[in-house]
Amino acid sequence: MARIDIPDGDGDELIRMWSVNPTMGMAAATFSGKVYEHSQVAVRERELVRMRIAQINACPV
Repeated sequence: MARIDIPDGDGDELIRMWSVNPTMGMAAATFSGKVYEHSQVAVRERELVRMRIAQINACPV
């Protein structure tokens, strides 16, 4: 569940969030693609970091 106000709708929260500013959505998608496709960090390590960040931010993993 998002902690910010996003447009109402039935679609995925991320899609609805980036629909507010599609240019930022495209930039975020490009960045994410580069991180996941060209990372020198192993998948297991990256997921461990992602889980730790979620824990620090009190987000359910």
